[in-house]
Amino acid sequence: MTRQDRIERLKQIAKERILVLDGSWGVMIQRRGLAEDDYRGERFKDHVGQLKGNNDMLCLTRPDIIADLHDQYYAAGADISETNTFSSTAIAQADYEMQGAVRDINLAGARIARQVADLWTTKEPEKPRFVAGSIGPLNRMLSMSSDVNDPGARLVTFDQVYAAYREQVMGLHEGGVDLFLIETITDTLNCKAAIKAILDLVDEGYERLPIWISGTITDRSGRTLSGQTVEAFWNSIKHAKPFAVGLNCALGADLMRPHIAELSRIADTLVAAFPNAGLPNAFGEYDETPDQTACMLEEWAESGLVNILGGCCGTTPDHVRHVAKAVAGLPARKVPERPTAMRLAGLEPFELA
Repeated sequence: MTRQDRIERLKQIAKERILVLDGSWGVMIQRRGLAEDDYRGERFKDHVGQLKGNNDMLCLTRPDIIADLHDQYYAAGADISETNTFSSTAIAQADYEMQGAVRDINLAGARIARQVADLWTTKEPEKPRFVAGSIGPLNRMLSMSSDVNDPGARLVTFDQVYAAYREQVMGLHEGGVDLFLIETITDTLNCKAAIKAILDLVDEGYERLPIWISGTITDRSGRTLSGQTVEAFWNSIKHAKPFAVGLNCALGADLMRPHIAELSRIADTLVAAFPNAGLPNAFGEYDETPDQTACMLEEWAESGLVNILGGCCGTTPDHVRHVAKAVAGLPARKVPERPTAMRLAGLEPFELA
């Protein structure tokens, strides 16, 4: 099956039922109790500075662990699993002085996921598995000042952010992902740089892949960290004609629901959500059980709000298993047709019919 065959199959399945994404990677890696040597491996044994905690490095040094986690999520019922490349940009990896390994991390992460997905698809051809190239946020923002006394201060330029994302998406594309997932978006301008990096690949002759865009509402204000409402965020990125748009992280399902409902009303594409397992407790851990998460997401599905469901921080293969079982057989949300209008956005949306 070619990649375009897989993409067409993905789009067809999305019309028939709700797709299931995997869950958290961080919580599962933490449970392994890995040591510094696991992150260094033989290749980076002499690297100066700590690497422990840089989970993306495991694509190169412990690919067995990464393959096993993909396997666990596919076994739990996930249709789509993300590459372990959430922080695999030169800007993010600079914290560990690992900029030179970025291309290799993305390439390896995509290839590991592709291999496991293909094994499951061969074993269960009636339920093909897909790979989403994970493109996470940066620790530098284009929309907000880095100095409270200087509103114009920025730690990076748009060109630098674009270049960082370009290197990442090229590695993911070459590694064989089926779609790109720009996720946990706190800064819409950073997201636009990632979108441009992806669209420019198409202009240069690379195979076109679907784009899934997932923003993050940081608190009860109903806004992203850079200040946009859900509708303003959608207006800002809809030009990319994404395969899916949604929200993830920061909130549990109970607090995320009204924002997903709003997005479901306005977005003329698939709507996706992968909330946290509730809010963290005093120890930074997540107490929401798999059946609790599944019960709330089942109601979303029954209400016709979503096309793709999964989990973010604190969720495990058991959470995904419960969600997959809960939504099995439920119809996917019908994509609405919205009247033509000029829709703009700053922090708030603006519509001119």
